[in-house]
Amino acid sequence: MKRILVINGPNLNLLGTREKAIYGEKTLEEIECKMKEIAENLHLSLEFFQTNYEGAIVEKIQHSSKFSGIIINPGAYAHTSIAILDAMRSVKIPVIEVHISNIFSRESFRSNIITGRGAAGFIAGLGYKSYIAALYAMSLVLEGK
Repeated sequence: MKRILVINGPNLNLLGTREKAIYGEKTLEEIECKMKEIAENLHLSLEFFQTNYEGAIVEKIQHSSKFSGIIINPGAYAHTSIAILDAMRSVKIPVIEVHISNIFSRESFRSNIITGRGAAGFIAGLGYKSYIAALYAMSLVLEGK
């Protein structure tokens, strides 16, 4: 079974209570449960990590050698963090970036995605299903399809 690290950045711990019209009503824990359910069918094992701190995300990525891939929602750091981009580029495993909202239909500053440049794939705008799509995409990437 291949191990996938799922990283969630700032404010994603507030899902389910924060701006429901944009981010939906599912909590991060509910999303994680749904991901685990689907991952099992894809023969993937998941480890979850959430932090509001940029350096903690960088360190988690740097120490990800025991994983086959990373799914990351860097939150607002997607627009500002060269450090996270550099960490993503430094690992030898595929990284898929996800966003719950369609960042390109929101404020113009959200269209500038820095971290996505270090990702093998990018999924946005599907609500919590962005994470589900990332699981399927990661499964295909790891199979070499």
